[in-house]
Parts: sequence; structure tokens; C-alpha cells
Amino acid sequence: MSARTGVVPVVRGAIYFGVAIVLAAIVGIAIVASFGSGRVFTGLLVGALLFLVVAFALFWADAVVLDEQQITVRVPWAATELGWDRVLAARLANMPDGRWSLALDLTAGNEPYNELLLLAIPPVVRKVGNAYELRKREQVGEVLDLLRAKQVPMTVLPEIRMALADFWQIDLPVG
Repeated sequence: MSARTGVVPVVRGAIYFGVAIVLAAIVGIAIVASFGSGRVFTGLLVGALLFLVVAFALFWADAVVLDEQQITVRVPWAATELGWDRVLAARLANMPDGRWSLALDLTAGNEPYNELLLLAIPPVVRKVGNAYELRKREQVGEVLDLLRAKQVPMTVLPEIRMALADFWQIDLPVG
């Protein structure tokens, strides 16, 4: 049993897009410079495809993977493994921007993490209506199954508990 989660911070996401744009521009310009101005469309097309591949690869490599043995926090240039013994509790609460967050509170350790944000989802106000909501529902379910298996205490705001139970049929622990 494992779950892939993670929220890419805005600054790091902007860096990923910047790197992808710079690489795409360099390759596109190199194609036009090498083969002449008749290859502008080719340079744009190759640059656009490279942008998509690089951006997707960077965002894909940035994740939190929870499994039975450990929690792995990955960024494209490194990975940090945390033991489940570091997890104090989980909480499902409101974020300042209005979304809901599922986060783990961790004990102090050598790593820079004392809170690990797993998911950020828009408030649930209806039944699953699209693929994004279905995937988020599945992610929440996967994470909750792992947290239950690891017997991690969880705090959930009552309005979040009611909305998830009513609309997504996800039963959360009380307490």
C-alpha cells in the first residue's frame, strides 16, 4: 500500500517553469541558428515540446511518497526519507487561501521538516463531478488508509468531515 502526494510550493513551481522555458528557448534558438530562418516553426515546435517534457518531469519528480516502511520527500535533485516514528499526528484543516490541506505534524529531527503538506484541495461542495475531483478523492482515500494502518491520530474540522462524508463518501475518524 502506498500513496503519491505532495504540493509544489509556488516559488519552486515558478523555478520549474523558468527552467523549462529557458531550456526550450535555448534549443529553439539553436535550431533556428543552425538551420536558418526557414526553421523558425521547427524551432518553436521543438522548443514547445521540450518545455512540456521538462516541466512535466520536474513536477513529477517533486512528490511525497508514503508507503508501509517510510515517507519519502522527493525534489528533482534530492530525496529525504522519514520514518513513520517521526509522525505525531495528521490534520485536515483550512488553508489561508480557502483550500483544505491534509498535513502531517512531525517531531524535530535532522531534516528541515516539522510539517509535511500532503494535499491541498478545493473545498468539497458537491459529489465528484470531474476527473480532478475523482483523483483527489482517490488520493485522500489512499492517504487515509495508510494513516489508519499506521494508527496516526488525526484531527479533522467538523465541516470538512461532514462535507467529505456527504459528498465523497469518505468516513473520517472522530477526535
